[in-house]
Amino acid sequence: MTAQLPLLSSAEGDTCCAAVTGAVISLEDAERTARTFKALGDPTRVRLLSLIAASADGEACICDLTEPVGLSQPTVSHHMKQLVEVGLVTREQRGRWAYYRVVTDALDAASRALRG
Repeated sequence: MTAQLPLLSSAEGDTCCAAVTGAVISLEDAERTARTFKALGDPTRVRLLSLIAASADGEACICDLTEPVGLSQPTVSHHMKQLVEVGLVTREQRGRWAYYRVVTDALDAASRALRG
């Protein structure tokens, strides 16, 4: 047996759905935003980003990122390279190890792109 849901009326002038963005973004901004979200489309990269952001001093050594995600150092380095290329993290080489920091402005920009 199927149940029918009642139709809801909206006040005149109301729209049923709000726009995802406040305005149309340029092709360049759309491409940059798509690259950012493509990088964030991998759960490992999202997790790596959260590990760095949650670290006590706001940075993490590549040596500290491999165990929590259960991947080899070369694989984690590959994921980190993707995050660096889209500008979500910065990389600083200190001797043998690379250290990463989240670029909060880049995360804010990605969020703003959706809000408009």
